Amino acid sequence: MNTATSWTLYASNEEAWSAILDDCAKATVSISLEQFIFVNDELGKKLIAVCAERAAAGVHVRFLWDAAGSFTIFGSDMVAELRDKGIHLVFWKTLIPGYFRVPNFRSWYFRNHRRTLVIDGSIAYTGSISVRDSMKNWRDTNVRFEGPVVKEMSNAFDRMWGRATDQKPLPKRTHARDREFRYITNYPAPGRRHIYTELVDAIRSARKYIYITTPYFVPTHRLLRVIKLAAHRGVDVRIVLPKRTDHYPALDFAARSYFTTLLESGTRLFLYEGNVIHSKSTIIDGDWATVGSMNLDSASLLYNFEANIMTTNAKFAEELAAHFVRDIHHSREVKMEEWRRRFFTEKIVERLMRLVKKFL
Repeated sequence: MNTATSWTLYASNEEAWSAILDDCAKATVSISLEQFIFVNDELGKKLIAVCAERAAAGVHVRFLWDAAGSFTIFGSDMVAELRDKGIHLVFWKTLIPGYFRVPNFRSWYFRNHRRTLVIDGSIAYTGSISVRDSMKNWRDTNVRFEGPVVKEMSNAFDRMWGRATDQKPLPKRTHARDREFRYITNYPAPGRRHIYTELVDAIRSARKYIYITTPYFVPTHRLLRVIKLAAHRGVDVRIVLPKRTDHYPALDFAARSYFTTLLESGTRLFLYEGNVIHSKSTIIDGDWATVGSMNLDSASLLYNFEANIMTTNAKFAEELAAHFVRDIHHSREVKMEEWRRRFFTEKIVERLMRLVKKFL
């Protein structure tokens, strides 16, 4: 058994999926895939074919997909087709859940946004990747792990599988015997938003720098406040955002509604000008880092089920920071003088988006 966690970081979705397909093809015991977005396109068919071949060889294969994220498959004949191939597919909730009997419409956001793949209990992947051909050239960050943290990732999958299948009692929570790497989960309930809480605490403790990459930025008041306070006390705060998000223009305007106050605090903002940047990571002071599924918007911070790796391994943080620096070179910095000259109509839309920020 490995006594330390080892990893491989991928900045290319093509490279990550090539490694995933290769590892799945070698599985001898189990394949457990938790995904928000799964599309039955060329990539999806390849993964299903590999997993079906392994299932025929006796490998226990489980797919847990979110009904909203994988809406093109939910309600189709795929469940029966995969069952015939020996693959167990369960959807997290439904497209139109019964939450509307209560007045809190935000319950719609209780989606499973996690990305977890565990193979044979010894190899695991996580990050921001989805199973969709159109994301092939996106800038995502994904990680392959071996070592103690894999047990924690496997346990997190088993617990979500138990919730999705109404299993009682749920498997007991286990923790990796690794002080440097942890798999932290977020639940949409007070006191259980662990990624959010630890991220805020880490930003509060920052002394030198904070490097944030997120595709969607609609921070809570608490998160925005600690970021600004860090910049005010001289911490080098840099945030990379997409020049344009994939298909949520409202989120572009919502994110930009925070630019003025962030720039005034001394935070530096960069708009990525390559393909869509979908990476979700934070590096602080070179000795703390997190990467995974959580965006810095209300949906992820407050309402979704999310999962991130958190680490105090300096080598991992340094490697992730190198990815961030490369992304900066493909980005354009937002300057206050230029930002103030944007069209008046943009300012109006930005203010309107702030009115619905809790739903974005």
